[in-house]
Amino acid sequence: MEEKSWVVYLLECSDGSWYTGITNDIDKRMKIQSSGKGSKYVARKGFKKLLATEKCLDKSDALKKEYKIKQLPKFEKLNWFN
Repeated sequence: MEEKSWVVYLLECSDGSWYTGITNDIDKRMKIQSSGKGSKYVARKGFKKLLATEKCLDKSDALKKEYKIKQLPKFEKLNWFN
């Protein structure tokens, strides 16, 4: 069984807000988010599109990156991925 790599992602909600999260299956997670059954925040705000992703070393690395991104002002978040 192949181990999937962890990813930190940034998505845009229907109201223009942004959400940062982690997953080890980005395609599956985006399907869940877009169906309204993902995070409570995205379910409430509505899913619009995936803005950016970055592969991580492991779950711990993904959690640390997610925390750092969530501390940034909104428009610095997308720059973090570049």
